[in-house]
Amino acid sequence: MKPSNLEAIHRSFEIQAAGFESRALNFTKEEYLNHTLSCVAPGRRDVVLEVAAGTCVCGRSFAPMVQTVVCLDATMSMLQIGKREADRRHLTNMVFVKGFAEELPFLDSSFDIVFSRLAFHHFTAADTAFSEMARVLKPGGKLVMIDLEAADDLLRNTEDEIEALRDPSHVKNLSKAEMRGLFAAHSVALQKCETTHMKQRLTNWLALTRTPERLQKEITARMMAELNNGEKTGFSPYMEDGAICFNQKWVLLVGVKQKPESAGPAFE
Repeated sequence: MKPSNLEAIHRSFEIQAAGFESRALNFTKEEYLNHTLSCVAPGRRDVVLEVAAGTCVCGRSFAPMVQTVVCLDATMSMLQIGKREADRRHLTNMVFVKGFAEELPFLDSSFDIVFSRLAFHHFTAADTAFSEMARVLKPGGKLVMIDLEAADDLLRNTEDEIEALRDPSHVKNLSKAEMRGLFAAHSVALQKCETTHMKQRLTNWLALTRTPERLQKEITARMMAELNNGEKTGFSPYMEDGAICFNQKWVLLVGVKQKPESAGPAFE
């Protein structure tokens, strides 16, 4: 099943590919990656799948700690950068696969850990993607999801509108309740659910996607209007050192796929 916004995804991430390795522009927060690894606690014999891997930043972080990492993404240019960086670091236990989250080309119960970071807001069929991730995960294996939490109900449509102006491949941010619901619906017992506020500078955020200048001006004007007590955007912008900033809410969820005979309580 190809995602219905595949062309938008290709256009957007072919533009973004190089910036994903830029410390100034990307969303690769090393401290947060290390925290994620400590929460997941992978084992030396684990086989890991990263879904919608981009340039495989997370996969490369897992690689020294596990047996094998498979990185899957729909955009070849992203995977090529991921492979180049893996080769540069002599990570020989990584495999790179072009494919779609909504139709994973793997057998049932193939992986010990299935991971996706900052991807679900691009999925037009989030439930299908999650179902596929759960399908290829072994019983007792860990499913890890990190994504952006939606703004409050009154502002989430406005937030998504601005996100899509910046990056047309954006579909929608999920609420924390919607994310938790995916785990419950697919028999993945939630073990951890936490939110971390991640500061973004507006100029860097817009530069990563090379948003056209007229749209950058529109988005900046809307942020400034909110700063001047105008219409809210859902981003809650603030000024720091003369620059517009805002805090994204990154939600980390870790669940365990229940075995057929298991019906243990989910995380509350």
